[in-house]
Amino acid sequence: MCIALISTAHPAYELIIIDNRDEYLHRPTAPANWWQHPNTHVLGSRDLARPEQGTWMGITKQGKVAVLTNYREAAPIGNISRGAIVNDFLTEPPTALGEGTEEKERKEQRTTRAFVQDMINSQMATRAGGFSLVCGRVGEPLAIISNRMADNIDSTTWIASTRGETVGLSNTFLKDRTWPKIIKGEILMKRAIDAHIASYPDYQGTTGEEEDDLIKRLFSVLSTDTMPRLSNTEPIKEQYMNQLKESIFIPLLGDRAQFEAEADQLAKMGLEGYTSGLYGTQKQTVLLVDHAGRVKYVERSLYDEHVHPIPLEQGDRVFEFVIEGWKSK
Repeated sequence: MCIALISTAHPAYELIIIDNRDEYLHRPTAPANWWQHPNTHVLGSRDLARPEQGTWMGITKQGKVAVLTNYREAAPIGNISRGAIVNDFLTEPPTALGEGTEEKERKEQRTTRAFVQDMINSQMATRAGGFSLVCGRVGEPLAIISNRMADNIDSTTWIASTRGETVGLSNTFLKDRTWPKIIKGEILMKRAIDAHIASYPDYQGTTGEEEDDLIKRLFSVLSTDTMPRLSNTEPIKEQYMNQLKESIFIPLLGDRAQFEAEADQLAKMGLEGYTSGLYGTQKQTVLLVDHAGRVKYVERSLYDEHVHPIPLEQGDRVFEFVIEGWKSK
C-alpha cells in the first residue's frame, strides 16, 4: 500500500516528491544509485525479484522523473512488470546518438504527451497489473497514466502545472478520495511545507530553517503511523488488509518466527519466497528540485536484507546534482 505525494507548494522548490514503498520485506531490492551502462543517467532503486529489475521511482540527469503505485486488486492481472514501464520512460536516450536511425531519434525526442499516447496504445500497459504512473519532466506538467482508467490521451490527468498544488496517490485511482492515508498525506505535506516557510516570517526565498530541516519534516510525514491495531491477533498482513488504507506508514506486520520457519523450508527446497511473510514500509524517498535545477534525492532504507530494523538515518543514501541544461525561471 505505497503512497506518493507530489507538491509545487514550496516557493523555493520547483517540485517536491515524497514516497513510501510498502512491500514484503524479504523481497530483494537494490538501494538507490546511478544505474549501470547504458543507463548511467538514471538514478533510483531497483526491484531485483524480477528479471526486468524495474523501479517504482527515479529521476534522470536531464530532469525526467517518474513514480509508480500499484492498484490494489483481488488477484494479479497481467504478465508485464509494472516497474519495467517506469524503466521505459526513464531510460530513453538523453542525448543525440549521432548517425542513429530515424526511430532512435524520434524516441529520443519523445515528449511526455507522446509517451503517454504510446503507453495507452501499447500492449505493454494493457498486459501489466493495475498501476498509476506519474511521469514527466521537472518544470513541466506531469502526467498520471492509469491502465485501469484512462483509454485516450484526453482523459489523462496532468498535475504540477501550477504553483501551490499538492496531490496524493496510493493504490487506487487518483479521484478515489475514500482512502484516509491519501487525505492525511496531502494535509500533512502541506503543513510540513508551510511550517518550513513560516520559520522565516518575511519569506524571500530563504528560510530560518535549513533544507535538512525540511527533509526531516517530510520524512516525519512519511513516518506517520495511524494503523489501527487489531486486538487479540498477531499483526498479519492479510488480517490488516482493510486497515492498510488508513496509515501513511505501515509498521512491520507478520509473525517473524513463522516467517523464518517458512523461509528456511523454502531454502531447503532451493526456492525463495517474495510474496509472503513480513510486510511493511520498506523504503522512504524524498526528492527536492529547486529553481536552479539542483536535485536533492534522499532514500531511507528501514530494514536490512535479513529484515532487521536499520537505526534511523543509518540506511540513508543521499544524492545531489544539477539537471543538465536547466534554465532557471
